[in-house]
Amino acid sequence: MDNLKKAEELVESLQKNLKKIEEKDFKIYFFIIDTNSAPVGSVANIYEHVKSLNDLGYKAVILHEKNEYTTKQLSFIKDWLGEEYSSLPHSSIEDKSVNINMTDYIIIPELFANVMEQTTNLPGKRVIFCQSYDYITETLQVGKSWLDYGITDCITTTEKQKEYIDSLFNGKINTKIIPVSIDKRFNKSKSLKKPIINILTRDQRDTVKIFKTFYLKYPHLKWVTFRDMRGMTKDVFAEALKESCLSVWVDDISSFGTFPLESMACDTPVIGKVPNLPNGWITEKNGMWVDNTIIIPDLISQYIQSWLEDSVPEEITSEMDETVSKFTVEKMNKEIKKVYSELFSLREEEIKQTLDKYQVEEKKN
Repeated sequence: MDNLKKAEELVESLQKNLKKIEEKDFKIYFFIIDTNSAPVGSVANIYEHVKSLNDLGYKAVILHEKNEYTTKQLSFIKDWLGEEYSSLPHSSIEDKSVNINMTDYIIIPELFANVMEQTTNLPGKRVIFCQSYDYITETLQVGKSWLDYGITDCITTTEKQKEYIDSLFNGKINTKIIPVSIDKRFNKSKSLKKPIINILTRDQRDTVKIFKTFYLKYPHLKWVTFRDMRGMTKDVFAEALKESCLSVWVDDISSFGTFPLESMACDTPVIGKVPNLPNGWITEKNGMWVDNTIIIPDLISQYIQSWLEDSVPEEITSEMDETVSKFTVEKMNKEIKKVYSELFSLREEEIKQTLDKYQVEEKKN
């Protein structure tokens, strides 16, 4: 009788969980790092997912480790991304108020292998959010795989990164693609461009090398200003891109690259180094792309001359517009709705299969 009672209770619990999924009565926790008040593109993208899911009627939550995140980091998030992002639901692991149920989801960044291991026995569904292929093995123990932690689903940002994940895990990870969107704050200005060059590199030493080399080789162009784009809020960042005449980007391990796309959206051409893993949107015509940073100062000089002579090829502008049009907020939200709906449906099917199994056993008893 005890076994029968347990089976009945389990069946009842599974039925309640199915109803929760149907009514969107579950939570999607997005684990996030504390950036210590520094702008990080991957974090901004997570906030975009959380905002979009809440707009769709789901209960998406930013999950952070320490309670102090809400007093320290949220003030920065408000300044950096805006109040609509800082006001999204947040929960802290430290206050021990997070209770993961069978219908809940934990979205874990690829960097946090320790979180994958620590959450192995939780009843919720875990999904990897891989925005940087370069970080996959950063904290992963030698010989370990996501599969060893019971994780079989992943969301990433580009087709090339999906291919890399497929090759790394022998096609055993169910990976879906949701491209990053370009914020609507990045748009064209009617004001005349200024002789300012925006520069963003992963290693700040590259920034210094590029502008020092440029001034050494082309002293007659020292009236041209270089502007390091680190640490700006989205609003300030967008205005800076709109007023400048050129952007320079060097990031070998970038998996997507929002900065050059944001620059293109502001009608500012880009000189950049092609990343180690192709991101899928770089073409021969939408920018001036190189394989070696050593020639970037020369390309800057050539471009400045063309800009002064008003002889920049029109095809660059049209190609930039075509590229940016693929990464709108609307298209991203459409993919978010599609991909997460598929994940939720898979979870629903898993619970149904478990329910069917126990209902059969219940009838036998």
